[in-house]
Amino acid sequence: MAQRLQVVQRQIRTALDSSPSGALQIISLCAGQGRDLLEVLANHPRRNDVRARLVELDERNTAFAEQSARASGLHQVEVVTADASLTDQYRDMVPAHLVLICGVFGNITDEDIERTIDVCPQLCATGGSVIWTRHRRAPDRVPLICERFEARGFDLQWLSDHGTELGVGVHRFFGEHQPLATGRHMFKFVGYDKLGL
Repeated sequence: MAQRLQVVQRQIRTALDSSPSGALQIISLCAGQGRDLLEVLANHPRRNDVRARLVELDERNTAFAEQSARASGLHQVEVVTADASLTDQYRDMVPAHLVLICGVFGNITDEDIERTIDVCPQLCATGGSVIWTRHRRAPDRVPLICERFEARGFDLQWLSDHGTELGVGVHRFFGEHQPLATGRHMFKFVGYDKLGL
């Protein structure tokens, strides 16, 4: 988990460094304690350009994230205790320049993986990126995830090495942003491996 956190943080830094100047919107689905984003923003030159919403159901995690954000002076980061699978949570935050889906794909069915990716053109701005994680234990669903993103107008920008159990990917959206369909659930957890990431 510590290794995955470092890899995700590295990709978040890369995404921020390569983003165009001006205001940036970031959303994080099932954000856990928010360490992936908050620890990067704390010292990043673009920190004041970012408006972010972290959505997480576990109140212990959101309390930790809220405290971390305030301690770092990240007052433009909103931490929401709610069901992250519901599209309504992102209504006034899309299109986002960066969408984080970390610790989700390893805990939902293949059908829900596909359903979540299908919603990403509604969440992500044209030219924006999605950073996602998924373990590579059998059955390895990383190829499925990459294929589904590519079918929805996303290009693979980076993928962790196939020889490791860790799966982290970055896809950039080159399609046309779609209006957000509210009132829809993207997924339902069937397992739990997030442990605060």
